Amino acid sequence: MKKLHTPLMDRLIEHYDRQVFSFHVPGHKYGELWSDDRFKKDLLQLDATELSGLDDLHDPSGVIKEAQDQTARFYQADRSYFLVNGTTVGNLAMILATCRKGSTVLVQRNCHKSIMNGIRLAEAIPVFLTPEVDVTTGVATGITIESVEEAFKLYDAIDAVILTNPNYYGMTQDLTGIIAFSHEQGCPVLVDEAHGAHFGIGSPFPSSSLSMGADVVVQSAHKTLPAMTMASFLHIKSSLVDPLELEDKLEVLQSSSPSYVLMASLDYARAYLESLEPDDIKQIIVSIQELKERLKTVPQIEVVQGSHGCDYHDPLKLVVQSRTKLSGYELQKVLEQVGIYTELADPFNVLFVLPLSRLKQKDHLINLIKATLSSYEVVNDRKPMHVNYKLPAIAEIDLSRSNQQEQTKVPLAETVGKVSAETIIPYPPGIPILLKGERITKDHLAYCSFLIEQKARFQGNQPDQGIMIYR
Repeated sequence: MKKLHTPLMDRLIEHYDRQVFSFHVPGHKYGELWSDDRFKKDLLQLDATELSGLDDLHDPSGVIKEAQDQTARFYQADRSYFLVNGTTVGNLAMILATCRKGSTVLVQRNCHKSIMNGIRLAEAIPVFLTPEVDVTTGVATGITIESVEEAFKLYDAIDAVILTNPNYYGMTQDLTGIIAFSHEQGCPVLVDEAHGAHFGIGSPFPSSSLSMGADVVVQSAHKTLPAMTMASFLHIKSSLVDPLELEDKLEVLQSSSPSYVLMASLDYARAYLESLEPDDIKQIIVSIQELKERLKTVPQIEVVQGSHGCDYHDPLKLVVQSRTKLSGYELQKVLEQVGIYTELADPFNVLFVLPLSRLKQKDHLINLIKATLSSYEVVNDRKPMHVNYKLPAIAEIDLSRSNQQEQTKVPLAETVGKVSAETIIPYPPGIPILLKGERITKDHLAYCSFLIEQKARFQGNQPDQGIMIYR
């Protein structure tokens, strides 16, 4: 690996080594008020504030600017920004910087809830494009260029196209055609690339949508890079989006007391990624392939080797399915009982997020999985990997309804034809299946009922207890 260069983290360590008395925030005084030395030594000594030499996230001119500039050079962006409020704040900022009240925006239906919140804050009008579904796993992937072209024919003025790529499971599209077509219409493309902060380091890893021509891209560095939770990047490379407008929205939305620990972890994450040599990447891939081959020897599970409806699959996302009567949710719980914690489960799949390094303790992991699942009988008559859940290819939803409008809760079975007054979100992955202001169909009802039957977890109100509708 190349030598790491981390200007912000280096300055924080230098600052800690030089200081004798702390008469400033934060109140833990570099960990002196914490009793556990592990936190004091490994974390809190970097938790500083905007002191001399440490720069200011909202007006960077020193080490934060240097760290952000290095990030922009690495990702080949015009400008890159550190986010301390997660990819959520980046999604909100890019939408508010490009959309105004009454703007029409094309939105990929399987977007994160933060995209919907950004559209609501902007008071824009979303037109939803329904994605393709991968028949192997039953999960939504990406939209087609044909659906984008059709939407542009139906609407006179579209102010932004908002895409999600890759999906949570690592299924990735080549967005070049969609982006080029949108740009021909003078329309910027905004991409929630939360799970792709490591993209672009070389085959077989996918390319970043920034290299495909996207105008603004937001990445959750904490998902696959060695950054802390809530630490994300925002990149801009555009003649259609004003960077000053974007910076203004970031200043409004981000904390005025940004965490130096989070920013330092972003500095380190970029440096770690930049330090990877071609041989390092080759060893990572070989290690992943070895794990997959070993998992194939476990009769009770099946490793999903590929996916339909997408162009690439992220090697760090490993999807397995049960070959027993266990659902994906149940398989996840069985693994958790022996200390194997996976990223998420759905009715059919369990998702492992692998490290961007050589895997350790593979023998122990495989032996533990084999021993844990050995008592479960393999069955060959498993249910199909998808539910008959259809949505219109293009749909406009009214988000302007006020919370002051009269609402009532009705049993799920009585909701068809009514307009939902709430958003139903299974979590993880946090992708809404029913949106506030959306008219409920038989397909919504069937899918909600299916998830309830599978014991899925929902954020907020539970649909099995009824759904709020507008009168």
